[in-house]
Amino acid sequence: MLTRRHALAGALSAAVPTAAQAATPSLNDRMTGDLSPVHDPCIIKQGATYHLFCTSQANQKPGLIHWRTSPDLVAWTLVGAVMPVLPDWAGKEVPGTRGAWAPDISLIDGRYHLYYALSTFGKNRSVIALQTTATLDRSDPAFGWRDEGVVLGSKPGDDFNAIDPNIVATPDGRVWMSFGSFWSGLKLVEIDPGTGKPPLNKNGPGAPLTAIAARPHPDAIEAPYIIERDGWFYLFASFDFCCRGADSTYYTVVGRAKAVTGPYVDRNGKAMLMKDGGLIVLHADLDPTKRFRGPGHVAVLRDAGRDYIVYHAYDAKKGGVPTLRIQPLAWSADGWPVAV
Repeated sequence: MLTRRHALAGALSAAVPTAAQAATPSLNDRMTGDLSPVHDPCIIKQGATYHLFCTSQANQKPGLIHWRTSPDLVAWTLVGAVMPVLPDWAGKEVPGTRGAWAPDISLIDGRYHLYYALSTFGKNRSVIALQTTATLDRSDPAFGWRDEGVVLGSKPGDDFNAIDPNIVATPDGRVWMSFGSFWSGLKLVEIDPGTGKPPLNKNGPGAPLTAIAARPHPDAIEAPYIIERDGWFYLFASFDFCCRGADSTYYTVVGRAKAVTGPYVDRNGKAMLMKDGGLIVLHADLDPTKRFRGPGHVAVLRDAGRDYIVYHAYDAKKGGVPTLRIQPLAWSADGWPVAV
């Protein structure tokens, strides 16, 4: 029987970098500045500046969805937050919500779209919401976040949880959102690029949800992130449990498909809709220092012909604080990502 230990052993051997990859300078060893607390990061570049957004709670200054910038991916500065407080409608949609979780940033039709989730731990009365701005340059007169309201919701009785959004555009110009946490796994829905929301018909949301990855209860799965490369769509996902400091067991896997809607399979051809389908990309046991635990909730930055995997991990030497981590993402000869 193939156990998780065997799967990790296979990932360890697959993750051995080539000599050229091993020579890539480590960003993690050089990064400075405001690196924590960073949980559920997303990233985008405008001009010469990298912009990184992350989860925050209502009691965390300077506001909700913390915003950091960097000129070089190395030196990071906390410059503010997207929202000073939650929108007025948030408490009605999700009673008891106290934070803005798991942001995702993308450029759609000339506007920056920042999706985020409102929820409470362990419940699926949740919504994905949206803020947009014409620019991320705060000195530009055109800058200003605009509340676009609710994009998608879930409620008790639904078999999904409307959190952890991620946007991907396909070569045919269509826009898709993956999302999900626990319950029946990860879903995909088409988005109208004009509104940033699922298309409507006379009965409400008119786009069906497609299942793209799942694990049987109580095995946790969440935080999808999809990219397209060389005719393949790659689905990254986080397995097991975050949010427990240095005791977190989070790790990151990937599968790929020829269509954005799947089916996503791992290197051995095992479907991500089956138990533990997915090639391991990030795992605490892959960290030679054994310092950073629970690496997950990834984003992928594609910049000037290079790819980077951006994520949080819990620093065991600093009380388990969630900390920003960035590694170059190399690609094997058979087309699989390797964090180096």
